[in-house]
Amino acid sequence: MQFTINQLAELLEGEVIGNGESTVDKIGPLDKAGPGTISFLHNPKYEAQLYTTKAEAVIVNKNLQLKQPVQTALIAVDDPYSSLTLLLKQYQKLTEPVKEGVEEPSYISSDVTVGDSVYRGAFSYIGKGSRIGNHVKLYPQVYIGDNVTIGDNTVIFSGAKIYSKSVIGKNCVIHAGAIIGSDGFGFAPQPDGSYESIPQVGNVILEDGVNVGANTTIDCGTMESTVIKKGAKLDNLIQVAHNVEIGEHTAIAAQAGISGSTKVGKNCIIAGQAGITGHLTIADQVTLGAQAGIGKSIKKSGAILLGSPAFEIMDYKRSYAVFKNLPNMAKRINDVEKKVLNLPPSEK
Repeated sequence: MQFTINQLAELLEGEVIGNGESTVDKIGPLDKAGPGTISFLHNPKYEAQLYTTKAEAVIVNKNLQLKQPVQTALIAVDDPYSSLTLLLKQYQKLTEPVKEGVEEPSYISSDVTVGDSVYRGAFSYIGKGSRIGNHVKLYPQVYIGDNVTIGDNTVIFSGAKIYSKSVIGKNCVIHAGAIIGSDGFGFAPQPDGSYESIPQVGNVILEDGVNVGANTTIDCGTMESTVIKKGAKLDNLIQVAHNVEIGEHTAIAAQAGISGSTKVGKNCIIAGQAGITGHLTIADQVTLGAQAGIGKSIKKSGAILLGSPAFEIMDYKRSYAVFKNLPNMAKRINDVEKKVLNLPPSEK
């Protein structure tokens, strides 16, 4: 489908600079865009591409000061990234087929409550006592255990497994291979050196608007709930242990791990491969850098930590400035030592 730049500007509540009557029918990056393509500029380091792009139109920040003329129409908005998100959502609705109805073979227990316009893909399974909201999409090979609750408009992609008693809110997205509600790592040491498995009888609660990435695992609580609060975003390949609580709108990147009973605040950012030990408290708006190792609670809201073990970012940068020079410092010390050792005894 084709849209004029003026039509897109109206959708994005932006101002057109240039020819608003030309049309676009696809979306692409600045450096690869051609005629008929709309692109966007969010990161200033790519501004040079704005002056060479072949795109039909580019979404830009309304405060951008052009350094030279451009050959493309511009749509000036408050936030190009948010505008691109809106545009991509509309594009997805128009281009992706709508999944609906029931594909066979699939299994659903006789006492399940199912809302309106639910899609159930082939080989999906829904256990007894579960409740499925309106407009839910369960892709092929999704497993829903007994007494699970899934809210309206939630999408669960192929191969995801939702264990019994899990509660999934509205407008959640759970990607392929994710496991919600598996047993926490609980084992009691025995006198003979063996381990006795501790039954995990709690559940997992995902509040509204939570995203869970592919192959991420969220363990159930031992006796209570593991809770992922409203709007939290979890990337692929994340481990969330039993009784963890993740605050509202916290974002966690791939391969991070959070040990049991740790409480993470709201609006935190946890970068890739960060590791957090158990029974800690992380304050609101904390940022943990990639591969950060967290072994104690963080009480300062808004703190930024790097390193393993992690510490405050400015201390880390000062330490790194020394650390990276250690080879040269060691060489200089060795050179001085050799000179001292070779001095005549009277000069030492």
